[in-house]
Amino acid sequence: MSRYAPNEIEPKWQAAWDEAGTFRAEMSDKPKYYVLEMFPYPSGRIHIGHVRNYTMGDVIARYKMARGFNVLHPMGWDAFGMPAENAAMASGGHPKDWTYQNIADMKAQMKPLGWSLDWTREFATCDPEYYGQQQALFLDMLEAGLVYRKNAVVNWDPVDMTVLANEQVVDGKGWRSNAEVERRELTQWFFRISDYSEELLEAIDSLDDWPAKVKLMQANWIGKSRGLRMGFERVDGGEAIEVFTTRPDTLMGASFVGISPDHPLAKALAEERPEVAAFNAEARKGGTTEEALETGEKLGFDTGLKVRHPLDPSWELPVWIANFILMDYGTGAIFGCPAHDQRDLDFCRKYDLPVTSTFVSMTEVPSVSPALSGVAFVPPKTETVRWTESFNWGEIATGEEAIAAAIELAERDGWGRGVTQYRLRDWGLSRQRYWGCPIPVVHCEACGVVPERKENLPIRLPEDVSFDVPGNPLDRHPTWRDCACPACGAPAKRETDTMDTFVDSSWYFARFTAPRAETPTEMEAASYWMNVDQYIGGIEHAILHLLYSRFFARAMEKTGHLPASAIEPFNALFTQGMVTHAIYKTEEAGRAIYHFPEEVELQGDRAVLKATGQEVEVIPSAKMSKSKRNVVDPDDIVARYGADTARWFVLSDSPPERDVEWTAAGADATQKHLARVWRIVSELPEAPEAAPQGADEALAKAVHRTIHDVTMGLESFGFNAAIAKLYGLTGAIQKSGASRAAKTEAARTLAQLMSPFTPHLAEEIWAELGGEGLITGAPWPVADEALLTDDSVTLPIQVNGKRRAEITVPKEMGKDEIEALVLQHEAVQSHLNGGAPKKLIVVPGRIVNVVV
Repeated sequence: MSRYAPNEIEPKWQAAWDEAGTFRAEMSDKPKYYVLEMFPYPSGRIHIGHVRNYTMGDVIARYKMARGFNVLHPMGWDAFGMPAENAAMASGGHPKDWTYQNIADMKAQMKPLGWSLDWTREFATCDPEYYGQQQALFLDMLEAGLVYRKNAVVNWDPVDMTVLANEQVVDGKGWRSNAEVERRELTQWFFRISDYSEELLEAIDSLDDWPAKVKLMQANWIGKSRGLRMGFERVDGGEAIEVFTTRPDTLMGASFVGISPDHPLAKALAEERPEVAAFNAEARKGGTTEEALETGEKLGFDTGLKVRHPLDPSWELPVWIANFILMDYGTGAIFGCPAHDQRDLDFCRKYDLPVTSTFVSMTEVPSVSPALSGVAFVPPKTETVRWTESFNWGEIATGEEAIAAAIELAERDGWGRGVTQYRLRDWGLSRQRYWGCPIPVVHCEACGVVPERKENLPIRLPEDVSFDVPGNPLDRHPTWRDCACPACGAPAKRETDTMDTFVDSSWYFARFTAPRAETPTEMEAASYWMNVDQYIGGIEHAILHLLYSRFFARAMEKTGHLPASAIEPFNALFTQGMVTHAIYKTEEAGRAIYHFPEEVELQGDRAVLKATGQEVEVIPSAKMSKSKRNVVDPDDIVARYGADTARWFVLSDSPPERDVEWTAAGADATQKHLARVWRIVSELPEAPEAAPQGADEALAKAVHRTIHDVTMGLESFGFNAAIAKLYGLTGAIQKSGASRAAKTEAARTLAQLMSPFTPHLAEEIWAELGGEGLITGAPWPVADEALLTDDSVTLPIQVNGKRRAEITVPKEMGKDEIEALVLQHEAVQSHLNGGAPKKLIVVPGRIVNVVV
């Protein structure tokens, strides 16, 4: 190959890897290494962000393979979910056909990128072989008491007619339908993840190789808090209203007691009073997300009931139903303290309820400031509490002392008790949709809810369904829905809810250890391959996916599907940045028009449309978006530049945890560099057989320093730093006056060090230079510690004030010896023309000046 031609070499080496089964993982006596990127949803196309994500994993996989590890690097598809149903409804097709066609298209895009994936382990979560084992897991978890069924208030999308997770509600609307979400009470299936709140929280401290920000997000989501549970006695003699508060030190600022529209008292009142029922129905139209509760309009209904303040029986507080109180946190009831809680303040201002400050501020915040400013003073735990003094209970307390004092007082006098509460709620897994894993239970009039028999698994989704009517097609499919009871044989009906797709992705990493097993896992394989040594994915999955996976690993250990050593399934986690691209925009009749990068020509600081020459507005470094047309198609990149260029560029220009901007200029520069590497290799036969003294040693030192630095970069995810060192070694080889043998050895090592990043070019160089077998199977080079010490120095040689050459000599070499070497140098002799220099000045360790 006379020139660098990626379109020729890349398919060749991919075929060689496939033929050799290079990336097929089998258990062996070698130490294992399991690297996994979060598997993709088959939306139809991969984008350059996928390229960066999977290339990071590939670099690590190839590096660990070279270091002697038995590497597992699998790929699969997170394939259930609403997008497939939406596509089917839009096109009149079937979700299965849409999904599997997209998988085929995306796999065809992935293959040319040369990732070291074990495709023999591939599966999609919509494969019956996968979701059948998920159904078996569900049954085992049901038997172990980790699954239950209850009535619950949920987010209901009235258009898609399905339950939505809080994270699927955006600005109070369904993330797909954009319909106003309602709160509705349905019978739902739940995982008992809240039973593991404390264990999941404590174990976060053991996740040493997780980003600190992810661990903090997990801890906040679990949300451990110490507070007071107390009852407010009703004036009418009815059952006391129990509340939970984390700030009992603000109790003397209470203005009202609020209850959720779904509180038992609110429901009881609704049965007696139509106006209460109407209010409760209206209140349920809002979403249940924290954002919706914080920003939505505060609505209340005065029940007319009164309760007594626990510290002053003569002090009566009104009982209101409020739309911002949820039943699934605490008790579904609160005491409102408007001076120190913004939601309570907004509510009290709307309904003209009193606002009373409870703090003597240590920072001179006026006690009346909340009432005057309209902004609640949320006290840090360093403020002085007024009410403890008012009741002559010791000295004025501050901070945590005040909270502890309030709990102690309540427990002493019998009107409350200290409790630990968690924000984490049980995981509602029921979804009213077709394209998901069927929940394997049957409803029988005689037997109740009956688990399906394992020998009947998988409960396959029927394929003859239609989406011409809103709602779940499974509800309308009698030949699938109607069945015999597994317990008594009487006519029964299947559960038509399917599982939340978070379930599918909460155990796939374990299935990869034995993807064809007839049980969810095989303990021998799981014990060998687990844990995932390096997990890679986006920060957007930092909470739910990772938390659910941690819970599932514990559940699988309890049900005998994972060893105890795997209850924390991911040893190390890396969250990568995005690949961004400039947006190109023009305007037409006041409307924004976006243009694909290939439609635009860059002219210095300007950008114009190629077709018309019209100037284009450039918005730099924007998140890629199909609607903004600033996406980069990997197919086009591979066709134009080659896979190695794409791989090198997405990792070279920025630390991997930060965003990187894709630019044509950057890709061009990368391809030129790789062509330069090949050119250096092609020119090696022209290198001299012998070299000036010290040249071979100097190059060897550069090689071994690069081995050391690249190795350290790969061990620490410093991909861009490692690539910078490879640039340096390329230049050192090209400029070196070393012998042909030394430069050939250096180039061979350069290929090995580049192999994780640019595996195709590395294989071509390895073969060209006589390397044995595939470079993919060659051991990683080891730095010679003796060559890492700097016991030599490179001196530039100036002739008549202009730099003409350089010479590398031992640091201790004397002036006379340096002068002799300089006079022998070809560049100096060409200027002397056989004569002697007028002057020769050696500045030790710095420079040599020759005057002729």
